[in-house]
Amino acid sequence: MKIVVDSNIVFSAILNTQSRIGQLLITGSKYFEFYSVALLKEEILHHKEKILKITGYNENQFDCASHSIISHIIFLDDVIIKEESVDKAFQLVKNIDMDDWPFVALNIELNSLLWSGDKKLINGLKQLHYKKVITIEELYPEFLEKGYKSHKKT
Repeated sequence: MKIVVDSNIVFSAILNTQSRIGQLLITGSKYFEFYSVALLKEEILHHKEKILKITGYNENQFDCASHSIISHIIFLDDVIIKEESVDKAFQLVKNIDMDDWPFVALNIELNSLLWSGDKKLINGLKQLHYKKVITIEELYPEFLEKGYKSHKKT
């Protein structure tokens, strides 16, 4: 299953790699294909000082935490996204949050699910009858089930 992760999911995971979100990104890559836009890597570095302040990480801890998360995500440059997907994403997010268009466009392009913790985005997309979104509450039980089935086979 292909899943596009947005910035709030990745930041949540970096802030706490032991959280459900962090663990799902780290170990869930056995069962799911996680994707995001390449610009997210720049966004992580842009917010590095804030992350250090919030978490109390030192530089090495930040590097380890961010690497342990982003190494399980396939980052794609937005130039691979077709213009139709970008246009559709703009239409979907124009009254929600324009900052989310790259994630929605990639989601459309990959015909995947968009994993977000942004309630405004999720609810806004669902109101527009865009159902290709998933939350941690929906994804985590599926992750546990896949892990249980995988463990049971060994």
